[in-house]
Amino acid sequence: MATKKRTKDEWIAAAVEALAEGGVDAVRVERLARTLGVTKGSFYWHFTDRGTLLSTLVQGWEAGGTQDVIAQVDALGGDARARMRRLWEVTQGDRGLAAELALRDWARRDPEVAARVQRVDDARMGYVRALFVEMHPDADDIEARAMLLYSLLIGNYFIRARHGRRGRPRVLSEAIELLMAAQPS
Repeated sequence: MATKKRTKDEWIAAAVEALAEGGVDAVRVERLARTLGVTKGSFYWHFTDRGTLLSTLVQGWEAGGTQDVIAQVDALGGDARARMRRLWEVTQGDRGLAAELALRDWARRDPEVAARVQRVDDARMGYVRALFVEMHPDADDIEARAMLLYSLLIGNYFIRARHGRRGRPRVLSEAIELLMAAQPS
């Protein structure tokens, strides 16, 4: 019987899927091997242990959900308003949401993961803050707007309110526009 081989990326993708479905406790070597249709030996070809896999998973989330998104937003250039609108477009949808939420839940119980989440939040807030710096001169105003935008980016998934004839996409778009509006005199 021929033995299937799986790549490191396939193991990581399976781990992310397991994390999204059942949290960090669902990321088990035996379960992943069954999912991938291979033996545990394939796992140890790529990782020394489960902890190494989990660390690699968090690193991938950090890079993919922060640096890659920022690079994608900046790639087309434009002023701060154009990049902010693009940031909104790039980050909307369910892409990676379940894994992000599971990772944040994991961070509540694991100080190392909590430190990584804080580093990601700091980097993301730093990027949003930098966009607002280009639009507004007041440091206090910038910080408040950056916090509101980041909260909207992360938290709008939890809000299931109806908006009548206006519709959710329109209300969210108007919220972004409101945050980007000129500072009142």
